[in-house]
Amino acid sequence: MMVRSTAEILVFIAFIGAQTVAGQSWMTQTGTVEFISSVPFFTFTGTSEHLTGVINLADSTVDFYVDLSTLKTGIGKRDKDMRLSLDIKEYPFAEFYGKLITDFDRSIPDGQAAMVEGVFTLHGVKKNVRLSGVLQLIGDQLVLDAGWDLNLEDYNIVPPKLLIVKVDEIQKIRITATLDPMNSQ
Repeated sequence: MMVRSTAEILVFIAFIGAQTVAGQSWMTQTGTVEFISSVPFFTFTGTSEHLTGVINLADSTVDFYVDLSTLKTGIGKRDKDMRLSLDIKEYPFAEFYGKLITDFDRSIPDGQAAMVEGVFTLHGVKKNVRLSGVLQLIGDQLVLDAGWDLNLEDYNIVPPKLLIVKVDEIQKIRITATLDPMNSQ
């Protein structure tokens, strides 16, 4: 029988603990954010594939953000108006930070309803929100799909106008992401 020193045992416990926590954390830098906006008789979509986020099941934290300058609608003038309305020079990011308030069972292969509570920050305004989505573990990747309605007025954003018609204040937001385990990043 081999006798180990206290230091060796502590290093081993710390290593195993780090592996367990790492096995419960996932990250993406290529998630997708999509918003659907409308004016009477016309709907358009803006997207970014630069959603960055982390989900840590060990402590239930969820943290996602997107650089708003990466949102594109497909029309340069509309993108410019959107960036002016969002004041991206002063407020370049949108972020959610909060906690997963529903349990996630890693042994269930099907998508599971997930609910988070936290703070969504946009245009310098922080709002407490509760958002729902679906989480699914596929292999070693965690897949997220969530959507909600966002009222521009709640974030002190004046909707841009297209000619004489104002963009609807309610924006439909959707995020999708495939997150990889942190220990393989």
